[in-house]
Amino acid sequence: MTTHFKPSDGRGPNAHKPKSPRLADANRVRIIGGQWRSRIIEFPDVEGLRPTANRIRETLFNWLGQTLHDKHCLDLFAGSGALGFEAASRGAAVVFMVESDQAAMKSLKANQAGLDARQCRLIARSAGQFLAGNREKFDVVFLDPPFASQLMPTTLGQLGNHLSDDGVVYAEWHAPLADLIATLPNCRWRQVKHGKAGAVHFALLTIAKDES
Repeated sequence: MTTHFKPSDGRGPNAHKPKSPRLADANRVRIIGGQWRSRIIEFPDVEGLRPTANRIRETLFNWLGQTLHDKHCLDLFAGSGALGFEAASRGAAVVFMVESDQAAMKSLKANQAGLDARQCRLIARSAGQFLAGNREKFDVVFLDPPFASQLMPTTLGQLGNHLSDDGVVYAEWHAPLADLIATLPNCRWRQVKHGKAGAVHFALLTIAKDES
């Protein structure tokens, strides 16, 4: 399944460019479903931080079935918190939100307090540090690293052992995910859904089951 549309909001790969004062609303994003529907979260200017656009989030949560009741979720590169707080709003039992930037983490803590999002656990570490030291398995992982980095292939190489049996990874990147995973050594990732919005490619990935 391929989804194509123009993004309705959010910031693209050049999001770190200075904004004019009239674009202050670009530092705000709206939760689109669940108990906190229509609540606004704010985030700072951080290079590479790119909140997932509303229409992409709508597509993503259509793919996931709207509710994440009792799911254990992991939001690596949490950034604005748009995906992690959206998952919590839709019933996730716990959402680990991992972020290494101090300004972004400060904003995540403020939004967590404002929403009283007790199911969100904020982790001030890099994605690699978290994955190396954590042994939990997750039902849904959100993977949205800065486009200018090479963190997508690196992180996908670490993620396999952190998924539950039916776990899925949502990935957002500047190039087709199918092309990327085809280059990974000993890769068992399988793309099950994908779409494109402007320069953003996004996909839902699973680990291929052994057929033996």
